[in-house]
Amino acid sequence: MDFDPVTLARMQFAFTVSFHVIFPAFTIGLSAFIATLELIWLKTGKDVFHRLARFWTKIFAVSFAMGVVSGIVLSYQFGTNWSRYAEFVGSVIAPLIGFEVLTAFFLEATFLGIMLFGWNRVPPWLHVLSCCVVAFGTFMSAFWILAANSWMQTPAGYEIRDGVGYPLDWLEIIFNPSFHWRLPHMLLAAYLTTSLVVLSVGARYLLAGKFKEESRVMMVMGIGMLAIVGPIQAFVGDSHGLNTAHYQPAKIAAVEAHWDSTKPAPLVLFAWPDEKAEKNLFEISIPNGASLMITHSLDGLFPGLKDFPPQDRPPVFGPFFGFRAMVGVGVIMILLGWIGAWLIFKGRETTTRWYLVVTSWCWPLGFIAILAGWIVTEQGRQPWVVEGLLRTEDAMSPLAGWTVGLSLTLFVIIYAVIFATGIHFMNRLIVRGPDQTLIQPPARERPTRPLAAAHGEGQMTPGT
Repeated sequence: MDFDPVTLARMQFAFTVSFHVIFPAFTIGLSAFIATLELIWLKTGKDVFHRLARFWTKIFAVSFAMGVVSGIVLSYQFGTNWSRYAEFVGSVIAPLIGFEVLTAFFLEATFLGIMLFGWNRVPPWLHVLSCCVVAFGTFMSAFWILAANSWMQTPAGYEIRDGVGYPLDWLEIIFNPSFHWRLPHMLLAAYLTTSLVVLSVGARYLLAGKFKEESRVMMVMGIGMLAIVGPIQAFVGDSHGLNTAHYQPAKIAAVEAHWDSTKPAPLVLFAWPDEKAEKNLFEISIPNGASLMITHSLDGLFPGLKDFPPQDRPPVFGPFFGFRAMVGVGVIMILLGWIGAWLIFKGRETTTRWYLVVTSWCWPLGFIAILAGWIVTEQGRQPWVVEGLLRTEDAMSPLAGWTVGLSLTLFVIIYAVIFATGIHFMNRLIVRGPDQTLIQPPARERPTRPLAAAHGEGQMTPGT
C-alpha cells in the first residue's frame, strides 16, 4: 500500500497541534480570570471570590499539565518530520521559541507552585501576585508563539543565504505585518472561550440548585466578558481579514470561495466549492457583499482563485467552511452576551430557565471557533509553510510513508487516552464544585524561620 509521507506528516501535525491548541487557549483565559477573582477578593474581602479562585485553579492545573504534555511533541516533529523546515527557518524560529521558554514558561513554572499550593502558606498579596504573574506568563507565551507563526504567514526582517533564512532585524521579525492583528485576535478568542466555559458551569449549577452565590458571580462575569469583548473581537477579526487580504490574497479568495476577479464578489453565505470546475455549487449569496467587506466599495475588485496558478492555490473547502463556522460562533457569543446583559439589567439572569439551559451547553463553542480559525489560518496558507519562501512538500524530511503512518496511529491512540482522562478528571472537579471551606492565610506575626509556613498547614477556617 502506498502512503504519501507529506500528507501523513501534515495530518500528524494537524492532529497534534489541534489537540494542543485548545489547552493553552483555555489556560490563557482561565489564568486571567483567576487573577481577576483574586484581585477582587483582595480588594473586597468577599469569600465567594476566594472560593471561586481556588475552584478554577484546580481546573487550570489539569489544563496546564495537558497543554505542556501535548506541546512537547510538536517540537520533536520539527526535527523528525520537517527537518528541511527546521534547517531553512531554524535561525529565525528557534530563537523565538527559545524566548517563549525563557520569558514565559520559566515565569509560569516559577510562580505556578505558589499559585497551586500557597493558599495557606504565603500572605494573600503574594498569592495574588503569583496568579497575576502566571497570567502574564501565559500572555507572553502567546506573544512569542504568535510572533513565530505570524512570521511564517508574513515573513519580514530576513535574508536568504545558500538556501537558508537568516535574521536581519529582530524587531521586523517579531512585529511582522500580520502580528499586530493576529495576537489580539487569538488572545480575545482565549478570553471568550473561557468566558463561555465559566458561564456554562454557572448555568449548570443554577439548574441543579447548587452553589447559588458562586453561580451568580460566574454568570455575571461570563456574560460581561461576552457582551463587551465579543463586539471588540468582531472588529479585530474584520481588521485581521483586511490585513490578510493585503498580504495573503489567495487565502482570502479561498475563504470567500471567490473565483473571478473581473467582477464584484458576492458575500457567499453557503455554497459547495467545486475546485475542479472552478465554481460554487448551490450558492446562496448577497450580491457585492464580499467586495464591500474587502474593498469597502460595492464595485470593488480583489483577486480571485483563477488569478493564481493551480499549484499555488490553497484548498478551498477547509478555509471556506472554517471561516463560516468561526463567524457563526462569534455571532452566537455576541447574542448570548447581549441577551444575558439585558437579563442582568432586569435581574433575571439566574432565573430565566431557557437562557440557563442554552448557556449550560454552550461551553464547546469557543473551542470550535478556535479550531475553525486555525484551519482557516493554516490551510489557507498552503501550499506554503513559509509564505512565498518554502513549500510544504519541500519542508518534509526524507521519510518512508509507513513510518509516519505508524507514528500517527500511535499518536491518535495515546492522545485519545490522555484527552479522555483529562476531560474526565476536570469534569469530576466541576461536578464536585467549589470547596466551601475557607482557607486561612498565614498570620502576620508568624516567624520567618525556615519551614515556619508548614506550621499553618492545618489552618483551614477562620479562628482556628
